[in-house]
Amino acid sequence: MSELRFDGRVVIVTGAGGNPGLGRSYAMLLASRGAKVVVNDLGVGPDGRGMIGGGVERVVQEINDAGGEAVGNGDTVATPSGARAIVDSALERWGRVDILINNAGIAPFALFDEISEADIEKVVGVHLFGHIWMCRAAWQPMKESGYGRLVNISSEVAVKGLPYQSVYSAAKLGVVGLTRSLAAEGHAYGIRANALMPAADTLAWQTMLEPSFSEKAQADGLTPESVAPVGAWLAHEGCEYSGKIFQARRGSVKELFFATTRGIDGEGDQMTLDSVAARASDIVDHAGSTDAPDPHPGIPGHMKPKQYSDAPRN
Repeated sequence: MSELRFDGRVVIVTGAGGNPGLGRSYAMLLASRGAKVVVNDLGVGPDGRGMIGGGVERVVQEINDAGGEAVGNGDTVATPSGARAIVDSALERWGRVDILINNAGIAPFALFDEISEADIEKVVGVHLFGHIWMCRAAWQPMKESGYGRLVNISSEVAVKGLPYQSVYSAAKLGVVGLTRSLAAEGHAYGIRANALMPAADTLAWQTMLEPSFSEKAQADGLTPESVAPVGAWLAHEGCEYSGKIFQARRGSVKELFFATTRGIDGEGDQMTLDSVAARASDIVDHAGSTDAPDPHPGIPGHMKPKQYSDAPRN
């Protein structure tokens, strides 16, 4: 089997300053395979508080010392101007951006009725808006070159649910919806977009959860390095999948997909509140369910809107 390479490709990895961290692992792996890497990290703690200095510089140094090529960036993904500055750091250094791995995130633990409004805005700002602004900033350069790979990092809790992480879960499921729509819109321009739900023992787990949780994760081999190859594969030019959702943990890779039950049909105007309630078990019966289709490869003709005429974009 020939080695997959990224020679000549320019990749941006956000949230790549933590160690151990998924972003660092993606950056290190891609750099080892020839990619030029922008290592981005704002330098805050996993809960969005405080400042952890030196992370970006250390990762850049690791890559360069190993014979790779990397530059650091400390802008935030949570604002349009910050996202543009991150993308500009790649364009100014190498004149292109081929791959974007949206890994930056924070996860303050709090019950839904206790999490502060400020933390709600931070979580949604970094995760959902961070993905939106970063994809938007990279979109035009990718569109102009006719090539791009977007790897959007979601989370299993987006579909499983998790106490203390309701807002985080909501933002991460929003990432899935964004990814599937960008897959449809980007197809004509050679842009592929997929979502990855990784599970690994990172700095966040080690600093925010009970030590026993992290210890068990390490014993089970849940390291960032064990899932980084999946992110790298989705970033490679040979990966033509788009609009997919993948789960990765300790060498295990699975596709998560949507399905529709057979439900009830044919009642037409005869459907009533009582008839729906009476057939609830039929509605949720998974037997005979069908896979939901992948995103449409392009905008269907009948859905093309009239020319968007709002104020010019900055």
